[in-house]
Amino acid sequence: MHRTRLLIGLLAAVAIGAAALAATLALDAYRRPLPLPRSPYDFEVPAGATLARVARTLGADGVLEHPAALVWLARWRGVDRAIKAGSYEVEEGITLPRLLAKLTQGDVTQIAVTIVDGITFAQLRAELHAVPRLAHTLDGLTDAEVLMRIGAAEASPEGLFFPDTYFMPAGGSDVALLERAHRSLVRRLDAAWAERAPGLPFATPYEALILASIVEKESGHRPDLPLIASVFVNRLRNGMRLQTDPTVIYGLGTAFDGNLRKRDLESDTPYNTYTRDGLPPTPIALPSQASIDAVLDPPQTPYLYFVARGDGTSEFSETLVMHNRAVSKYQKPRR
Repeated sequence: MHRTRLLIGLLAAVAIGAAALAATLALDAYRRPLPLPRSPYDFEVPAGATLARVARTLGADGVLEHPAALVWLARWRGVDRAIKAGSYEVEEGITLPRLLAKLTQGDVTQIAVTIVDGITFAQLRAELHAVPRLAHTLDGLTDAEVLMRIGAAEASPEGLFFPDTYFMPAGGSDVALLERAHRSLVRRLDAAWAERAPGLPFATPYEALILASIVEKESGHRPDLPLIASVFVNRLRNGMRLQTDPTVIYGLGTAFDGNLRKRDLESDTPYNTYTRDGLPPTPIALPSQASIDAVLDPPQTPYLYFVARGDGTSEFSETLVMHNRAVSKYQKPRR
């Protein structure tokens, strides 16, 4: 009996010692920096990935000696289902609990995506598709489906996104980016509309957006934008056709070969402002803030015509006679 009690005591002591050793090792692993294969070390957490899957991936990369330790720690803290998708970057010295904190707080790396003014929606889709660390979810979606995803009520996505640089979590979706750019456009357009000059020939902010897109395409010389806007506003007030080449080019679509001919100006489309009165049905590009402001607060001028000088600036005229002289001076006759 005495020997039995002694054996039990010895076994208990061994068990306690083993437990203490395991606890010491676990605490050491808890505090020890993870063995990163490189620093900084970056990795992706796909949308819908479980913590166990992420742990296995990190284990295969040599970051976690025991992948289950990350899962156990998360379960113990009650955050095993709280990980966030995205791109992560960690540096030498990071420990297991700090790694878990990053994963559950969504401490992801960011990418900068710039939407430039003057491009069409088709061009914007192509540019977003070329951003490598953006989730490409636009593929296969029709324009109508894109509009539904971003909550826009317009019939066309053309011109509905504000040109700017947007910071997104790496791995974020292109649709999420478009939604942000659309909200920014609506907010800025509404603000400019609320402060618009009196007597403008627009019934809605969308009509102003259409003209702003035309102004954007007419010149890359920013100081000329207000004067160009004044020409178009004056023509609309006087019941004159806009007669602007960028709308004709937009209406031609892929048929435009880079050379605008007289027959193109005479070929009727919904966007041909030489053959149709008023504004085209939609914007033709993404207008900048400068173009929006120019259209909604144009200077008062007598100008009804303008022509490109060939150096990026424009020549403005009050009469057709003056305009024809400017065309003869600065442009070759159309073929």
